[in-house]
Amino acid sequence: MAENGEEKLIAVARHIAKTLGHNDSMADDILQIFSNFDGRLREKLSEKLSDEDPRSLEQHLKSLDRQISRYASADHPIWSDSADASAFLEAVDELVSAMREWTPMAGEKPVLACLDRAEDLLQQSMFRLEHEFRLLMERGGESFDLTRFRNGESAADYSFNSDDEDDDGELIGEEESQIPVAHPVTDYDFVIEALPSGTISDLHEIAKRMVVAGYGKECSHAYSSSRREFLEESLSRLGLQKLSIEDVLKMPWSDLEDEIDRWNKAANVALRILFPSERRLCDRVFFGFSAADLSFMEVCRGSTIQLLNFADAVAIGSRAPERLFKVLDVFENIRDLIPEFDVVFSDQYCLFLRNEAITIWKRLGESIRGIFMELENLIRRDPAKAAVPGGGLHPITRYVMNYLRAACRSRQTLEQVFEETLAPPNGGDYRRLDDRSLTSSSLSVQMAWIMELLESNLESKSKIYRDPALCSVFMMNNGRYIVQKVQDTELGALLGDDWIRKHSAKVQQYRLNYQRSSWNKVLGVLKQDSSSLASNGASRALKEKLKLFNTYFDDICKTQSTWTIFDEQLREEMRISVAGNLSPAYRNFLGRFQILPDFDRYEKHISSVEDLRARINELFQGRAGSSGGRN
Repeated sequence: MAENGEEKLIAVARHIAKTLGHNDSMADDILQIFSNFDGRLREKLSEKLSDEDPRSLEQHLKSLDRQISRYASADHPIWSDSADASAFLEAVDELVSAMREWTPMAGEKPVLACLDRAEDLLQQSMFRLEHEFRLLMERGGESFDLTRFRNGESAADYSFNSDDEDDDGELIGEEESQIPVAHPVTDYDFVIEALPSGTISDLHEIAKRMVVAGYGKECSHAYSSSRREFLEESLSRLGLQKLSIEDVLKMPWSDLEDEIDRWNKAANVALRILFPSERRLCDRVFFGFSAADLSFMEVCRGSTIQLLNFADAVAIGSRAPERLFKVLDVFENIRDLIPEFDVVFSDQYCLFLRNEAITIWKRLGESIRGIFMELENLIRRDPAKAAVPGGGLHPITRYVMNYLRAACRSRQTLEQVFEETLAPPNGGDYRRLDDRSLTSSSLSVQMAWIMELLESNLESKSKIYRDPALCSVFMMNNGRYIVQKVQDTELGALLGDDWIRKHSAKVQQYRLNYQRSSWNKVLGVLKQDSSSLASNGASRALKEKLKLFNTYFDDICKTQSTWTIFDEQLREEMRISVAGNLSPAYRNFLGRFQILPDFDRYEKHISSVEDLRARINELFQGRAGSSGGRN
């Protein structure tokens, strides 16, 4: 009974060694474990294994050689016939199993010779399996392209129909025009089934044999090269060119703007649809094997680096102010896609891709801050050479205010940039942050500083005007425009109500300065003591004062009719204010004349207060070509 039990134990031990030993060293290790447990087991196992007749090994190997060579040398795809595919895999499985059994006896020369021949046969099998793997990948991709996308059956209309197809489906134009172009994608909540389920199952069976046989790297390479081509073609169909960083830096801005639009769309499709689909496919093909992570990284690395390099080129490119809005687009796009990077590239092999995305995102933030610095320099360097005709709006005022208003539409993003806190608290998602989560102090300071630079620049430009009244009109025009552009906007919310009240008061002060410098001397002429009317030279004095008034008034009206007040309401308020100050004084002046006997003989250019008001209403009409627009 003891001997029978020992035989059973040896049989079990041998079965365990064959079953669990995926390679030579593992089988030998298992035998060593049994030997350590009881030295008799090692001796008995070795005896049992050595009982194999070398001639039977030779015959077995020849049988496997015939089976495998038949398929390995076939001139047609093995997987075109499921029966052939199954027979080939069974032969490969039997070869691998036999090699495991023979490995413990490798010390015997006949067995070692068989193992060497078996290794050559295994290599032939793996070469053919790799070839079949590639064929299945190619055939599966063709089936996917035709059945899912060319007919536009995708849930999100991610079709690859050519824009150059006519109603009959015939392609028009040269060979280049036949490249399919992807239709716009609006729904990212779906996964592309890039290969048929049956093909994926066949690929998995091949991958399992190649990994077990120690050819996992070759299988991974075959897989990644095929899927990498698919990704590159997909990005091309989305309109994205393969551009180096140098190519992007040399590109004219108008072309780069269009390329950024295409990049934004391609990046979203890649991170939300293409890469997750590839992750799913890779996990199914290499299910249960560590090769899945490495293969996925190899598939997506090139396309991801292409996308990130473009964003990096945008970040390190020119910081001209007009580029702000497109740089913001790229910054926001990468920011919103970082959670996708974290999910899709979650394994150790893809860590460098996640880190690179975050680095480039931060670099884009630096670029945005640099653009605002360049805007500051632009304001400082804007020369005070030629005066704006009529004291109208200066182009720098219109440019800066419209620029800031447009920029503040991305206030939340700019808050992130200027706070330099380019990481969500507790690893959260930026897309879930609201205004209360962000302090506005840094951006507010930045905006207030730009406004201060602009105001200082305008004050230096106002000194070009020799007429103090025109200087005041210039500052009033530009100040009014600034306040209007700030009120009821995100820019106003940043600067605050106190800032708006302070600058509205400045506009009122410029208005008072204008009235004093323009009309005080006219009002001074109209003022007259009653004692002067009783003097002997009263008639002559009044005549001189009337003549002086006419001269002053005519000169002012002639000059200021060419001046500009861009805002219609302000223009009307100014006319009413001037008339309101001048009309009572002129009415009183005319009343004093009427007591003189020869009143009717005096020449009066302005016969009534109504005439005075009519002349005042002709002020600030501006002239053709003056900067009176308000956009």
